[in-house]
This record gives sequence, C-alpha cells and structure tokens, in this order.
Amino acid sequence: MKFCPKCHSMMVPRKINGKNVYKCLKCGYEEEVKSSEVITTKIKHSETEKTLVLEEEMPQGAQKIKGVICPNCKNDEAYFWILQTRAADEPATRFYKCTKCGKVWREYE
Repeated sequence: MKFCPKCHSMMVPRKINGKNVYKCLKCGYEEEVKSSEVITTKIKHSETEKTLVLEEEMPQGAQKIKGVICPNCKNDEAYFWILQTRAADEPATRFYKCTKCGKVWREYE
C-alpha cells in the first residue's frame, strides 16, 4: 500500500500512457512504479472481482510445474503461484503462466 506524499491519501496503481504509476485519486499526484515492484490489486464491479497485475514479472514464490496444459499453445509446463483473492473463508486462487507463450490463466480451488 502506498500513500500520497502531498495529501496522505491512499494511492492506487494505474497504467497511464503505457507506464505503471501510483496515482492519488484525491489530489492527482502520480509516481512511477519501480521496475522491480509487482502490483496486484482488486477491482470490484458489482458482483464480480477482477485481479489486475500491472507488471510482467513473476510473483515471489512462483514455481515451475509440468503437466499443466496451456489453453493457448498446449505447452505442458508453466509457472504457478497462489493468491488469496477472495474472502479469507473461501479457497485461494491458483494462477499459471505458460513458459512458452506467456499466457496467464487461473483456477479456483
């Protein structure tokens, strides 16, 4: 979580003109994201939630696994990581990223 140095409001990650930035929705202050940072945030639209990942880097703890078939290129090797994207009393979400084409998809446990 990042806070605005001007008005101390919480800043949100945004992609503006192809760059990843933190933006203050209150005063408009913007700060470019360091290339080493991975930003994950939830966007809530009525009843559904989407996870927005702005960086192309793999999350810390991602592991390579064989036997998972990519829905895009049918490659059988991918990286995977697990995130708690819903309420704590619901199962975690498992994300995969193909080692060949880079497609990212998810499975709910």
